[in-house]
Amino acid sequence: MVRVRFAPSPTGNLHIGGGRTALFNWLFSQSQKGKFILRIEDTDKERSKKEFVDEILGSLQWLGFNWDEIYYQSERFEAYRMFADKLLEAGLAYIEKSPEGKEAIIYKVPAQKIKVDDLIRGEIEFDSSLIKDQVLIKSDGTPTYNFACVVDDAQMNITHIIRGDDHISNTPKQVLLYKALGFELPLFAHLPLIMGVDGGRLSKRTGATAISDYRKMGYLPEALLNYLLLLSWSPGENRELIPVKDAVKLFDIKNINKTSATFDLKKLDWINNQYLKNADPEQLADELIPLLEARNYIKKDNFDRRYLLSLVKLFQARLARLNDFVDWADFFFLDEPVMDEAAVRKYLDPSGLPAGRDLPGELGVFVKRLDNLVEFNVANIESSFRELVVELGIEAKQLIHPIRVALTGKTIGPGLFEVIYYLGKETSKKRLLKWVK
Repeated sequence: MVRVRFAPSPTGNLHIGGGRTALFNWLFSQSQKGKFILRIEDTDKERSKKEFVDEILGSLQWLGFNWDEIYYQSERFEAYRMFADKLLEAGLAYIEKSPEGKEAIIYKVPAQKIKVDDLIRGEIEFDSSLIKDQVLIKSDGTPTYNFACVVDDAQMNITHIIRGDDHISNTPKQVLLYKALGFELPLFAHLPLIMGVDGGRLSKRTGATAISDYRKMGYLPEALLNYLLLLSWSPGENRELIPVKDAVKLFDIKNINKTSATFDLKKLDWINNQYLKNADPEQLADELIPLLEARNYIKKDNFDRRYLLSLVKLFQARLARLNDFVDWADFFFLDEPVMDEAAVRKYLDPSGLPAGRDLPGELGVFVKRLDNLVEFNVANIESSFRELVVELGIEAKQLIHPIRVALTGKTIGPGLFEVIYYLGKETSKKRLLKWVK
């Protein structure tokens, strides 16, 4: 049975690169009906933190990666010592004492050619004569990364090691240890690096942000997974939108690209928008409630959910991120809209209007027409407006922009007549009357 592992170190949060590595391990295990093993590599006692463990586990769960088994290296020190002692007994390792008298166990690297048939990159050859002797157990009793990996992967029956190609230099060291301990070699697959749009290594500026931060910014997990898939793999037929459940059926690890991938936040926003467009508004409302509560726009268990759903549907097709809703729809929740001063000067300052225009008067007439509507609905609001601009002899946009800014404080947004309807007759009148002098 195929058994793969994802082995994060809890010395920081789970970032995009780690998320993609977890995705391809999980995807491969699912496509092969195998097992996905999670191993927390917490041997660094000083830098490993529980909050990072919690963040990593939470991010993996949010992405939908349910592991079959979980292990913590900090609980396995006896196993590492046992196998190090075996190498000592076999004469393949030696003890080195520090000035303080503490002992480290060192593996003596034999000189040989090492060939690895990488599932993505093909055959890679190494010369171990260029590798110095490897520390197995440090003088403080903790195992080194490469040694602990080998012992764990062997004891956990890992069949395929799928990881970033920044680990390629570790591969020959690990192969030597597999052979020295008499373990069966797993198959290796090294994923290409993710680069920033500037062509350099991914940084915080170009997208190397924690998975949990992308969640806070309002990305849907299924959209983020879709994008991470496309960074190194394609479903074919120029498809860009592919649910993970469909990718499982099509996935072949040998089809992963060898070249580095470019992380483009604009492309991620586009993909997220596509998922948001087609998402269940009820689901989006559930995701938005805590964001709105955090801004004090609504109070928990004391708001009109049906009204919120209506607003979600109003904005849904425009959103690149869920947080856009919180920013763009603020005027529905505030007593007074936050005014864009540049927009006010452009659209609501009468001194800037052509001769003969009486904007305050036009707004006043529109308020009266709203007030006289017996049935206050979108169709009647629009009809009343269209009739007015014809009577005034002006283009619709000449009045739409001032009304929108007066009501929302913004120059762009959903359809104006829907905005007026969902703001309500009284709120709309009140905000417009402020500009009637």
